[in-house]
Amino acid sequence: MYKAHFGLREQPFGITPDTSFFFACPSYQEALNTLLIAVRNGEGFIKITGEVGVGKTLLCRKFMTTLGDEFVTAYIPNPFLEPRALMFALADELEVSLEKDVDQHQLLKSINHRLLVLARAGKRVVLCLDEAQAMPLDTLEALRLLTNLETEKRKLLQIVMFGQPELNHKLQQEAIRQLNQRITFHYHLGPLNKDDMEFYVSHRLSIAGYTGGRLFGSSAIQAMYASSGGVPRLVNILSHKALMLAYGEGKHEITARHVRAAARDTGAARNKIWFLGWLAAAALITVGTSIGWAYFK
Repeated sequence: MYKAHFGLREQPFGITPDTSFFFACPSYQEALNTLLIAVRNGEGFIKITGEVGVGKTLLCRKFMTTLGDEFVTAYIPNPFLEPRALMFALADELEVSLEKDVDQHQLLKSINHRLLVLARAGKRVVLCLDEAQAMPLDTLEALRLLTNLETEKRKLLQIVMFGQPELNHKLQQEAIRQLNQRITFHYHLGPLNKDDMEFYVSHRLSIAGYTGGRLFGSSAIQAMYASSGGVPRLVNILSHKALMLAYGEGKHEITARHVRAAARDTGAARNKIWFLGWLAAAALITVGTSIGWAYFK
């Protein structure tokens, strides 16, 4: 679409997690280091939280690709599963051969056997669960029981949970307090600050093949930060739309006008405008009510 116009090899602002675009700003690098240190220390449970769109899935994939050959990874992107279904998903990821109509005992025994085989081969197994806030409580408890599988030396299975902040509230419930106590490493991934967001935009353009001068002017960056709050997914959406608008006009620089137009066309921006309108209406109602009460006193 606009790749040739801006001298790009590929689209720089796709919303599909692509590890080649991973941006190692201080907070993202710290989160990645936390994960690597934790699994190399053999910790049983690790938790990464963050709001929608901050890049948890991309961090998860970058983490898995960074691990060395001594690790075997299992990835479950949608853990909204009952306990038995979770066990089957793990068995599938670990390439466990199962008999038809296997019972719960044999299922767990087969997983344990596979983990022991991998441990004897010098492998460590890491299970990564994305969108972990969606897990039912009984499934979270089954997850805790999986970490009881161990040798005399170390855990046979390490678990990393990636989830929205609702995961923290769920883990505070009395029914799964034992699991919460086993989480030894935790990191909260926040949005980018304005400077990091500017580097983020330049980084993605560079990875996509851009070699020209400054494409997003300072006013465009300011408008981008105001509209996105530094949330990478929103930055990607707004940047992509702003590039489309500039291309349509035959321009080679993105201005604040392009970004604001992109924001008006984006759901998050519309929600923000609606919210501000709601606040204004609420304020008018409050003032009107106060006047009415004053009149009838």
